[in-house]
Parts: sequence; C-alpha cells; structure tokens
Amino acid sequence: MKTLPQKTRFSMLLLTGIAVLSIQGTYAKNVYKWVDDDGVTHYGDSIPPKYATREHSILNGQGVEIEVVDGALSSEDLQQLKAQAKAAEIAQEEEAAAAIRDQVLLSTYLSVDEIKALRDRRLELVQAQVQVTKLYLKTLRNKLETLEEEAQRYGQQNTGKKTQPLDETLVRELADTIDSIILYDKTLKDLEADQLALQKKFVGDINRFLELKQLPASR
Repeated sequence: MKTLPQKTRFSMLLLTGIAVLSIQGTYAKNVYKWVDDDGVTHYGDSIPPKYATREHSILNGQGVEIEVVDGALSSEDLQQLKAQAKAAEIAQEEEAAAAIRDQVLLSTYLSVDEIKALRDRRLELVQAQVQVTKLYLKTLRNKLETLEEEAQRYGQQNTGKKTQPLDETLVRELADTIDSIILYDKTLKDLEADQLALQKKFVGDINRFLELKQLPASR
C-alpha cells in the first residue's frame, strides 16, 4: 500500500475537520417552535414577527427543548394579574387586622361578662340618643303642623283679587322646620343602624373571645 506524503495527509485532515465542524454547526443551530392562529405548530430557524411576542419554544440541534419563552401579556392578562395582586394585598391586610383585633380582645377583657357589660353601656348611650332624637322630631312635626295651619288660614283670608303673599317669616320657618325634620329623620335612621351594628359587633366579639379561650359557645 502506497503511503501518502505527510503534507497531503495533513491537508486531507484539515479539510475533514472543516467539514465536520460545518456539519456540527448546521445541526447545533437552534430551532424555534411556535403555534399559529389556527393552532398549527411550526418549526424554523426564525419566527415571523407576528408570533415573536407570543409564547414559543427554543430547541437545540438535537430537537431537545431548551427554553420556553413566555409571550407578551395581553391587557386582559395584565388586568387579571393586577386584580389578583390587589386581592392578595387586601387579604393580607385583613389577616393582619384580624390578628390585632384578637390581641386587643384578649388584652381588654378577662371574661364574657366584661364584654356584655360594655355592650350594655354602649347600647344604653345610643338608645338615649335615639329617644332624644325621637322627642325632638315629635316637637318639629308639631311645629310644622302649626305652621301649616297658620299658612292655610292665611290663604283662606286672602281669597280676593289682591291676594297677599305669605309672610316671609312664616315661609322661612316652614322651610327651616322641614329641613330640620329631614335632617333628624336621617339622624334617627343612622342611630338605629348603629344599634344594630353594635349588637352584631359584640356578638362577634363574644364568640371570638370564647373561641380564643377555647370555651363553650355562648347560647
């Protein structure tokens, strides 16, 4: 067998190495995988701009997935993420507030009787305000009735051609009395709502106190 000259053998080795590197480079090039609008999966060495911002995968030269690129979030996705973050923040704040309420409850009261005693005092104060407001409303309504009768008499006395307008003082008193009735009606409703809220609050405080102290539920 004839031996090739050393220089020739070196040239052939060099060309073989270049060819191998070229082949390896071809197969080592990453491939992109994406799905189009119709749900069809595509492969290629580049992604069309339309799909570049969507979720896609990168495969190595052996076809193995080496990376998943998340697509750009839509405005709906961003809003949903913001809503979830806000809900989580609110839940965390409520949990912290509940822990503080428990701490205050345990440090303020030694027994359920103490909670009930405070409840009764608070409700008595509100009830007193309710009674005062009701009495004042009754006075205002009696006053309004008197003013309306006075205005009616005035109207009956002025049936001629030259009817005189109502006295300005009477008109002003009527308007002021009506405004006061509206205001104190609202005040009364607010006070009655406060009564219900207080009762509900103390029921919750008592039940929570018993729960924290691991005592039987209140009947």
